[in-house]
Amino acid sequence: MVDQRSSRVLPFFFFFFLFYFFVLLGPTFEQQLSSQLEFRALFELRSSLGLRGKEWPRKTDPCLWNGVVCEDGRVVSLNISGFRRTRLGRQNPQFSVNGLANLTLLRSFNASNFLLPGTIPEWFGHRLNSLRVLDLRSCSIYGSLPYSLGNLTNLTGLYLSRNNLSGSIPSSFTNLKNLSFFDLSSNFLSGSIPLEIGTLSRLQALNLSSNNLSGSIPAILGDLGALADLDLSFNSFSGSVPPELRGLRSLKKLLIGNNLLSGSLPDNLFSNPSSLETIVLNRNSFNGGIPSVVWSAPGLRFLDVSGNNFTGQLPNSSLSDNATVDRVLNMSGNLFYGGLSTVLRQFGSVDLSGNYFQGGVPDYVVVNASLDSNCLQNLRNQRNLSDCESFYAERGQNFDAPSPAPSPAAERETSKKSNRRTIILAAVLGGVGLILLLAILLVLVLVCLRKRGDTTQRGVGVGPVPGSSSPPPAATINYSSVGDAFTYLQLLQATSDFSDANLIKNGHSGDLFRGVLESGIPVVIKRIDLRSVKKEAHLVELDFFGKASHTRFVPFLGHCLENDNEKFLVYKYMPNGDLSSSLYKKNNTEDDSLQSLDWITRLKIALGAAEGLSYLHHECNPPLVHRDVQASSILLDDKFEVRLGSLSEFCTQEGDIHQSKITRLLRLPQSSEQGASGTPTAVCAYDVYCFGKVLLELVTGKLGISASSDAQAKEWLDQTVPYISIYDKELVTKIVDPSLIVDDDLLEEVWAMAVVARSCLNPKPSRRPPMRYILKALENPLKVVREENSGSARLRTTSSRGSWNAALFGSWRSSSDITVIPAVSSTKVEGGSGLKHSGTTGSQGSGQNGGGGEHSSSYRRHSREIFPEPSSVQDVERPDQD
Repeated sequence: MVDQRSSRVLPFFFFFFLFYFFVLLGPTFEQQLSSQLEFRALFELRSSLGLRGKEWPRKTDPCLWNGVVCEDGRVVSLNISGFRRTRLGRQNPQFSVNGLANLTLLRSFNASNFLLPGTIPEWFGHRLNSLRVLDLRSCSIYGSLPYSLGNLTNLTGLYLSRNNLSGSIPSSFTNLKNLSFFDLSSNFLSGSIPLEIGTLSRLQALNLSSNNLSGSIPAILGDLGALADLDLSFNSFSGSVPPELRGLRSLKKLLIGNNLLSGSLPDNLFSNPSSLETIVLNRNSFNGGIPSVVWSAPGLRFLDVSGNNFTGQLPNSSLSDNATVDRVLNMSGNLFYGGLSTVLRQFGSVDLSGNYFQGGVPDYVVVNASLDSNCLQNLRNQRNLSDCESFYAERGQNFDAPSPAPSPAAERETSKKSNRRTIILAAVLGGVGLILLLAILLVLVLVCLRKRGDTTQRGVGVGPVPGSSSPPPAATINYSSVGDAFTYLQLLQATSDFSDANLIKNGHSGDLFRGVLESGIPVVIKRIDLRSVKKEAHLVELDFFGKASHTRFVPFLGHCLENDNEKFLVYKYMPNGDLSSSLYKKNNTEDDSLQSLDWITRLKIALGAAEGLSYLHHECNPPLVHRDVQASSILLDDKFEVRLGSLSEFCTQEGDIHQSKITRLLRLPQSSEQGASGTPTAVCAYDVYCFGKVLLELVTGKLGISASSDAQAKEWLDQTVPYISIYDKELVTKIVDPSLIVDDDLLEEVWAMAVVARSCLNPKPSRRPPMRYILKALENPLKVVREENSGSARLRTTSSRGSWNAALFGSWRSSSDITVIPAVSSTKVEGGSGLKHSGTTGSQGSGQNGGGGEHSSSYRRHSREIFPEPSSVQDVERPDQD
């Protein structure tokens, strides 16, 4: 009998083992590293660099580590940019990367902003022959450049800027025929530029700025026809600019300022003016005039020729008057003369100080123009008359001397008359203003007396129509500190010219494209068309990332603001998309069935989103409002950690913090939830309401609720919310996502999240719980619905300080003005059991209004031992004494 039973059981276990081995573990094995040599090499790097287990966990396959990319079981890319070391690793950081020598198929190594004090080993050029991108920016590297790096003929990007490298540029670098991006800026390199560099025909960007390089600018640079960016500024180059540079047909940016260059510029220096965007020639000893082709460049955005000996007169504009704020002209500290011409209309910011311009100032000269130390009429801080006359006499030019200044006696008489007029005008305006102020105060008092009765009865709408925020002016944002500045060409390459195949979606603030940077980093690029969206949309996000810093926001990598009509923002790519696309995903089976996220992951997502919003509401000063909280703005990385996105609508909270004392004294009908603009979206309570809809999506699996307007969601909420009761767990089973498989303990967590969601959806913004209490509830969901002892259920209406539960459930009382979320009566709903008071005595079952359930004046609270007290009494609204 035993043998027969065993013969039946063994095949079953054998089949189960095969199923587990091939089906469940199969996808994991596909990710595993196949080379034991590379396996040991990665663990050697982990040890020598002192990397934390958070980034490279020891018990996880290396192909799943952060920054490690494998193909066919081999490592092809490493990115440790910005990683933090362990405490022991920080004590003795070194350039210890010997493990790289065994990664023979490595195509990209990015260690930027990771401390690697030491020299680049010579074996780099002998062992890493497959390398295409080497990025060691800001790594504290010192010593000379290895000659062997010239053997890496597959390199397309070499980034070694912001280090302490010294010595000369090895001539072997001219072997890098595939090199497109070459950046050695901000080091201590000396010597001259190797003449053979002109053979790098694919070079698109060459940056040798901020070094100690000397000699002349090689004429052979003109052979680099694909070169778009040339930066040789802050060196010691001397001599004149070679006319052969006109061969740079693709040139967009020429930066050769802060050198020892002299002579005049060839008039035909720029062969393709339509491509020019930035020209910086400042702080040299150039003379002569500015090439006329420069003034006809339609795309020119920045021209700085300050601190030279340029001379001549300004031409009249040959282009249409298309001045924009970001077009800058700096001609200060030169010898320009004559009158101001219409060419200035092309620029939004102008500095002409320290020249010899004469005559009047036309109306088209921008308000913020700097015109000091010239010979202009009717302006202060100009040169004295003798300097101007001698300058024009030396050049045989006519000087239009300004009219003589009035005598002191005439000035005093004019001043007396002006003072008398000012006193009379001030008296008249003051009397009129006082009368108007009294009239306004009288009207306000009458309005308040009429509406004081209704003010407490009227709720603020919760529709998700975002109001317009007022982004900061561009001048207040330091772009250099908000991510990196990418070129338009880099973004075109990353997205295959923004092809439709890389389009993720058309967002309300811009189109999102997936892409891969030259360094191998996967990114998402937002293209903002300023002709179809508000022009300040990109400035709002730049301002946000300049103010806020938290791991719960999508990592911002940089921006590209070169174009007039299009701006670009670059974010790190999130492998799991957003919540709306990840809640259900297709199985890899033939029946195309959907696989639902498990409850543990859903709770993790809710916690992550609450952490981000709590940071905005309670840790930022002033508080910040997201204003676009929905499933599509909750992004998920490869471990389903939340990164909040859709940040183009954020603003600072309005309301009581901006209201005047008179407004608060007269109790004007504008509530604390409604901003000065009249829209309810500029307050933190609006985020709480939207977050409540997201929580219901996680509980019910109903997608699209958080993205719909209040009118569209109202019918569904009317049908769903009655099944959420703090007294009856079984009711919630009727709305729980049927794809969730939960035991009794997990069902209590689902129930708790539903209870928290309902408290967030109170139609009165002032009765919604603060986000920090919502976070505490989600961190301890079982404490929301479980009683610790019978004493904790007693109502404490006499205390001036409520517990955490008062903040969360203080809105669950009888109120005649609650219309969006209907009350739950004591009768059964669609066959569900009536509302029960679990764990309470008979005194809990009846309230002052005679109504049972949650809408009696007696509702549940927990003891102080369960939840901490709020920091102040203002944080919690006291319950009404019905």
